[in-house]
Order: sequence, then C-alpha cells, then structure tokens
Amino acid sequence: MTMRIAVAISGRGSNLEALLHALGPGAPAEVALVLSDRSAPGLDLARARQIPAVVLTDSADGEAWLVLLGRHRIELLVLAGYLKLVPSSVIARYRGRIINIHPALLPDFGGQGMYGRRVHQAVLDSGARESGATVHLVDEAYDHGATLAQARVPVLPGDTPERLAERVLQQEHRLLPAAVLAAARAGRPVVVDGSRVASHESRESHESPESHESRISSRGSGMQGAADS
Repeated sequence: MTMRIAVAISGRGSNLEALLHALGPGAPAEVALVLSDRSAPGLDLARARQIPAVVLTDSADGEAWLVLLGRHRIELLVLAGYLKLVPSSVIARYRGRIINIHPALLPDFGGQGMYGRRVHQAVLDSGARESGATVHLVDEAYDHGATLAQARVPVLPGDTPERLAERVLQQEHRLLPAAVLAAARAGRPVVVDGSRVASHESRESHESPESHESRISSRGSGMQGAADS
C-alpha cells in the first residue's frame, strides 16, 4: 500500500520539491494534497504535477482541515515550512501522524516566531558551534513534539545567517524525504538516524550513474534503504 501524504507549506516549497523528487514511481508514499495558509509560490509545484493544491481560507479552522484530509484519504501530514499552528482538532485526529521539519537542532532555537533567518541569527548569536535540521512529531505547541531525526552542520568562522541557512537547507532536503520514506515503510513515523542519511548521500555522490540508478530503483520498490531506522 502507498501511504497518502498531505504537505503544508507557507513559502516557496523547496522541501516540498525535495520530497516530490524523492517520491518517484514505485515509492511507498505519494503526495496527494498540498495545503497552505496563503498563496504560496510552492503551490505551483503541486499544480504542475496535477496534485490538488488548496489555500486555506482560515488556517485556524480545524474542520476545514479535517474535511480536506478526509476527502483525500490522508494518512500522514507533513509540515514543510508551514508557519502556523495546526488546529488542535487536527492534532487530536492525527496525533502521531504529523511531522515537521525545523531548521535548527531542537529543543534549542524553536518556538513561536522561530523560523527563517531568525533561527540562524539566534544560532550565531548564541555562539553555538553547530546547527542543523530536526524532524519531529507535531503536538499543540510550536516545535515541541518528540524528535525523530536530526542532521548536523558546523557553524563556520565568519558565517552569516544566509550562509548557515544554505547548509542547513541542504540537510533538510535529505532528512525530510528520509523521514517520510521511513514512515511509509513502517506504516507510521519512526526514528531515523540522520548521520546514516548523510553518509548514504555521500556514498551515492561517488557512485557511477548505473550504480546510483540501481540504488534509487531499489529504494523505490520498497526495499530497506540506509535511511530506515
């Protein structure tokens, strides 16, 4: 069975794009719905692939969420740059089946208002020596649910928020698809070893095109991959 996923976004949708790229033919999951609280540029990525893309009239209206998620038979809700709180009624209905990607190493540098450039500036201001990305379960509070996966990047001398953000985003684009694929294979969100994701990507970058294509085909057919927990 293919797990049906809804992705919620608020911006350009680079994580959505990475997820769509990872969920090719034969993958154990598919994006069946894209939601946004605004007319986000990322919605065009969905429309270009004929995926239903909906702008929520009122993002706090839990009933509207539930109607859409039910209509499209959604099994997993993925927040990929979505900046609002998910309504409590949606959390209650889908508890344990909502995940979020955050551009820092939670539990530090999370909470209301901690998104985009603000997160990376806060990391630099703190003097931290590393940052990264976190995938976690979603509950009623911002950036609060149990951690499922993390990928780390060093904070380098002379870093700016923009430079740090670029390196973190590269890890987000690896980590989120790995977490979604692991969830699809397990039938629920599971813990993923982020270091294994990074090492797997590094190995693939040094393979021949034929070897790399073979690995992609094997993952798509549902075989165990390096990103599994």
